Amino acid sequence: MNRHLFLIVLLLTLFSSPSLARHITVLQWNIWQEGTVVPGGYDAVVNEITRLKPDFVTLSEVRNYNGTRFCDRIVNSLREKGETYYSFFSDDSGLLSRTPITDSLTVFPLQNDHGSIYKLVTTIDGQEFAVYTAHLDYLDDAYYNVRGYDGSTWKEIPIPTSVAEILERNDRSQRDDAIRCFIAEAQRDMERGRIVFLGGDFNEPSHLDWTRETKDLYDHHGFIVPWTVPLLLDNAGFVDTYRTVHPNVLTHPGFTFPSDNPLVPESKLTWAPLSDERDRIDYVFFSPHPRLHAEEAVIFGPRGSIVKNHRTDESSDDEFLLPLGVWPTDHKGVLVTFSF
Repeated sequence: MNRHLFLIVLLLTLFSSPSLARHITVLQWNIWQEGTVVPGGYDAVVNEITRLKPDFVTLSEVRNYNGTRFCDRIVNSLREKGETYYSFFSDDSGLLSRTPITDSLTVFPLQNDHGSIYKLVTTIDGQEFAVYTAHLDYLDDAYYNVRGYDGSTWKEIPIPTSVAEILERNDRSQRDDAIRCFIAEAQRDMERGRIVFLGGDFNEPSHLDWTRETKDLYDHHGFIVPWTVPLLLDNAGFVDTYRTVHPNVLTHPGFTFPSDNPLVPESKLTWAPLSDERDRIDYVFFSPHPRLHAEEAVIFGPRGSIVKNHRTDESSDDEFLLPLGVWPTDHKGVLVTFSF
């Protein structure tokens, strides 16, 4: 009898153990014009996704060049590597899912290169997920104005004199319009019990990074800035995965742009060559849910960045998941792992 009781307790312990929880991975990756800028770039995108096998990939800079459908091309390329992914047609940003897609939606359509947001719906272990990809407006990038460059022309200009001036310029972009569309749609998903992920290149830093601790670093010129888009998401209850896993902005700045790329001249990797323009502009956000826990967040890409037009290796405590071969882009990706 005691032996039977021991076996029952052991089985219950094993099946309730957190180590048996499923892991879900999300990769945000700006692939720089579909990997066409760097020789071998597209193949590198395929090879790295094959290696990492993320459950979801949120892509930026999908262009559908020469009348092709990037979604079909990359799904076919991954299939040739033995990996099954699902996708649908999109422009500017894109989505890949390892589980079948039951619904998709254009949340913020691309118009005149002012950014885009798309959504897919899928089910994992009986739980519905709504996964969004965003590549937000690249114009009126006011974090460049802070560094003495116009955020639309990237010509040298005087540094702004106030936070109000910075935010006024920042909000001329359509980034805040796009993210408000996301918030409205995502609220409907959550009302239906779905877990929401949002990955994207926002072209905007975070209020969690431009703080009192960093005001005199990275050419912030003394400014503490409540950047609009991440603050809107924060106020709506969405969680910035990287900054949640790594709350110390000094030890883990998490810079994703501009990334060094040894196959590209420094001059093609910088928009503000006289400044330290490093920032964290690529994100994965999620909606809080009792079954979902953020476990790990790493920077995917080379350790090097571009600082004042020079290649510089990061000395932070950020964890870097290094590429195996060609790095296809001027951004670094973000790979996050959730237990579910």
